[in-house]
Amino acid sequence: MKRKYKIIVEKHPDGYVAYPLGIKGVIVGEGDTYEEALADVKSAIKFHIETFGEEAFEVDSPVLEAFVAEAGVET
Repeated sequence: MKRKYKIIVEKHPDGYVAYPLGIKGVIVGEGDTYEEALADVKSAIKFHIETFGEEAFEVDSPVLEAFVAEAGVET
């Protein structure tokens, strides 16, 4: 069964970091490019689900959409 996941990919000075939403636990992928980070996190998701099974999902509150916002905060 093929499932779709919302994945956040962040660009940092030293590469890319990717992580999924809606799965319990810490799952991170990284790479020198966007594509490498995405492939790495997909592999990590597959391993996580094979290891923990259906308990890996946060079924109580599935992520329907994800947004990125920027806000200035006075300190």
